Amino acid sequence: MKPLFVQVNSRDNVAIIVNAEGVAASAEFSSGLRTSEAIPQSHKVTLAPIEAGQPVVRYGEVIGHAKAEIAAGSWVREDMLSLPMPPPLDELPLATAVPAPLAPLDGYTFEGYRNPDGTVGTKNVLGITTTVQCVAPTVNYAVERIRKEILPRFPNVDDVVAITHTYGCGVAIDAPGAEVPIRTLRHISRHANFGGAPLIVSLGCEKLQPARLFPDVRLLSGSVASLPLLEADPYVIRLQDAELRGFGNIIGAIMRFAEMRMEELNRRRRVTCPAADLVVGLQCGGSDAFSGVTCNPAVGYAADLLVRAGATVMFSEVTEVRDAVHLLTPRAINEEVGRALIREMRWYDDYLLRGSADRSANPTPGNKRGGLSNVVEKALGSVAKAGSSALMGVATHGDRVTTKGLIFAATPASDFICGTQQLASMNLHVFTTGEGSPYGLALAPVIKVSSRTALAERWHDLVDLDAGRIATGEATIADVGWDLFRMMLDVASGRRKTWADHWGLHNALAPFNPGPVT
Repeated sequence: MKPLFVQVNSRDNVAIIVNAEGVAASAEFSSGLRTSEAIPQSHKVTLAPIEAGQPVVRYGEVIGHAKAEIAAGSWVREDMLSLPMPPPLDELPLATAVPAPLAPLDGYTFEGYRNPDGTVGTKNVLGITTTVQCVAPTVNYAVERIRKEILPRFPNVDDVVAITHTYGCGVAIDAPGAEVPIRTLRHISRHANFGGAPLIVSLGCEKLQPARLFPDVRLLSGSVASLPLLEADPYVIRLQDAELRGFGNIIGAIMRFAEMRMEELNRRRRVTCPAADLVVGLQCGGSDAFSGVTCNPAVGYAADLLVRAGATVMFSEVTEVRDAVHLLTPRAINEEVGRALIREMRWYDDYLLRGSADRSANPTPGNKRGGLSNVVEKALGSVAKAGSSALMGVATHGDRVTTKGLIFAATPASDFICGTQQLASMNLHVFTTGEGSPYGLALAPVIKVSSRTALAERWHDLVDLDAGRIATGEATIADVGWDLFRMMLDVASGRRKTWADHWGLHNALAPFNPGPVT
């Protein structure tokens, strides 16, 4: 393969190497540029000399300043750049370049489970909520028995999932930050894929009492020997209740009520729903320098298709948006939405400051190995997932999103915490990766999109869609965007299973707790 690079913007003075094996020293590109040293795939090459102190430009934006002169054809490494200041939040333009509404996209549907509250499930799952970590091993034990002994009798139920976590007690439950994990768990417990009310397992003495988790819901509890079939309200089993005598009795109670709930779930059937009923969470993990060129722009194209179809699309990860926020506030549908986006950026700036951390803690060693020099470059590639439509709303940490269109849902960049918070709303997940991640979620299907063909070939039974074809010219961003859009409809309908679901690769939930631990 002849030496190839990708230059994203005509203003860029660096580009990334396409060749899977990298390029050797003195390799000559079709432009006449010759490398001064060997450069690995996805790493940056200078297209022209850059003097000391001058900006290094990628995506048409400054990603750093050269600490010393860099000759043309050089490999640009992390230690050669100084990190620029983040966009000042008080000077950002608000709703100054609102995109015109995209043309409607009609006639696209999927087969989903419609719920009484108007939400639509993409799976049919029994959810067992826990209020505290203390009961997690007991519930996990019960879930394994339910899967073996009860689930096979209910062919229309996909799975039983325990909502276990590390929260619930030993925390300052009234601290301002405490509401973040509580509302996240509250919304996850009423997930569309659970079809309504969950089964709740409580210890009894924890700080996060069931009534606090569900303050506006009638909770059923009482004699586990005489209660009739479950109503639409959540049922609570408290392990410390006097009527539960011994571990076997506890497990028996959980299994009995699980079976009654599964009888209800087994009556659910998929029906034809418009694509507008999709709530899709977008996330990236193990990103590389190709992510902002291939998979993220393709996801952004698919996001525009979803918006045109009337769906809800959420992008997240505050620290991977912060340095590109100046590209997003002009797209806010109005100044109120723009100010809400700034509010979330500022909250996280303050949160990091309290922890004596800053944005240079991102990216990871793997991101750097994949050619990303700093968080600015990473953020500019990350926001490509947001497509080109107007930003219609902003949700704070753990909130349930109800607005249609493109939404920023505030989360940390941590894959597991981000996914957990997005589960407060989403019924389908799209996860892009350059270095590779076996990440998955039990509650919602996760479609994995690779930035490079080499990764898709190496992880042929983990990656669902290869966007690396864009870099080599075998496909366009639009081609892959349409492929992903159609795949989302198939996965949401149960016609196609993601590799994560095929292998049962489901990460544990990780609620974000910015409050103090006692």
